[in-house]
Amino acid sequence: MVIDDSNTIRRSAEMFLVQAGCEVILAADGFEALAKIADTLPEVIFVDIMMPRLDGYQTCALIKKNPEFKATPVVMLSSKDGAFDRACSEIAGSDEYLTKPFTRESLLEAVARHAKRCRS
Repeated sequence: MVIDDSNTIRRSAEMFLVQAGCEVILAADGFEALAKIADTLPEVIFVDIMMPRLDGYQTCALIKKNPEFKATPVVMLSSKDGAFDRACSEIAGSDEYLTKPFTRESLLEAVARHAKRCRS
């Protein structure tokens, strides 16, 4: 699952992941993602930090607080690469932190580390 308010980022990630054989679910914000997670049961979730309404930290924390989805890996995506943002990401419960713009390789390496059915 890729959660990002930027259509460009969502479509870029989708293209990279589909080419690698992954099934991809897209969401434009945290609320949309939370509504889709129970139905789709994603193996790994990429979530942008800076989004309107429900930011990535809040989205990640809500996913990790749900016993059913607590073990689902969450990879934060951000254009910021500072220690503060990384610390907030860890506090929210994320499993990894990628900076944007991400490369095809960095995205697929994260999938390889976390997903079982999709391998790059």
